Amino acid sequence: MTLDRTADGSSTTRGEALHINIRGLPPQFQNVQLNGRNIAVNESIENGGKDGRQFRFDVLPSDVISLVKVVKSPTAKRPETALSLDYRHPPLDKQLSAGIRQLEIDIYADSQGGRFAHPKAMDWVVSAGLPPDAPWDSPAVMAKPGFKVLHIQDIDYRSNCQPLIACLQIIREWSRAHPKHSPIFILIETKTERPQSDVELAEPEPFTPQTFDALDAEIRSVFPQKAMITPDQVRGEFPTLQAAIHAGRWPTLRVARGRVLFLMDQQRMGPVYLEGHPSLRGRIMFTNAHPGDPDAAFVEQNENDVAAINALVRDGYLVRARTDWETRQSRTNDTGRRNALLASGAQILSTDYPISEPASWTSYSVGFPENLAARCNPLLAPRHCRSDSLDPYKPQVFSAAEQHTRSR
Repeated sequence: MTLDRTADGSSTTRGEALHINIRGLPPQFQNVQLNGRNIAVNESIENGGKDGRQFRFDVLPSDVISLVKVVKSPTAKRPETALSLDYRHPPLDKQLSAGIRQLEIDIYADSQGGRFAHPKAMDWVVSAGLPPDAPWDSPAVMAKPGFKVLHIQDIDYRSNCQPLIACLQIIREWSRAHPKHSPIFILIETKTERPQSDVELAEPEPFTPQTFDALDAEIRSVFPQKAMITPDQVRGEFPTLQAAIHAGRWPTLRVARGRVLFLMDQQRMGPVYLEGHPSLRGRIMFTNAHPGDPDAAFVEQNENDVAAINALVRDGYLVRARTDWETRQSRTNDTGRRNALLASGAQILSTDYPISEPASWTSYSVGFPENLAARCNPLLAPRHCRSDSLDPYKPQVFSAAEQHTRSR
């Protein structure tokens, strides 16, 4: 077995495969498996002052090896994580022009600035003796205070807009240029945890009520009140949001055209966001709430339970569901989950593979007939509803060359 630098970023310490380095991670972070079982470390190394797990491949006879699979992931204990990160999206304005009406943005708080200015993976590449990684976002941008758009700090850190306020401005400008669009749902994932890893990653800043005050203020600095649908607008004179949505207080499509709704992803952050704002009074985002709670208007139902989804929709809730998960369905072209959810009444269907961006491994994609941006709800729509009348902007299709790094 001989290995040299390859397209996937692997390299060896010499022409013969004695040791293998993976682009972005130095040798002490690797994990070697044989037929699905971990191989014990057979050489203790020092790298950066820490004991490593480097394995000497020269002890394996080449005539008994039929396949070598190299997997890059944030932690050697979870190689499947690498597969879940293997996707990309074009810039936000191109996604919207392609008919996408729900965007997910992962954010980290960075109140002092500089917390995520130098991703550790860039150093790992250099320490592994590989060419430096491609230029990243402007250090000046990352050094300033403000919310940063990252999927996983230090590891999966490239976004096609940075910081959050720049992403919001892109959405706002597209919305102003397309004033009759159906409502755009912006799902905000507030990142506060470090993934399980042997690698020391940047410590996320906690989201406190004051952090959420700053987030709301940043959103308001880009979107005026008339450009959003907020909890206060939906609640109206009702005592709670839940009472309002049970009474059918969601705005009509005529009122919602040209507007955006901000939704919170993590249910556990709801109580923090609600502190001092009962039933989301004065807040911008709709929480991912427990049905029946005073702030309950938006609910995520990601378990593919169509009966539960339809029950929530009939009760007046806005429901988001996921047609695919961590690239799993796309790799096998498993359309069962997708088809079931397309037949449900869920108003928001999330996918990494819209029709404009089918999976590269298979033909897997998710979309509505005629590639429409919106369709009549199969559970609630009146008989006279026409899907082609909901959003007047015909989705565009972009070439592969126009695809950019991920925009979560």
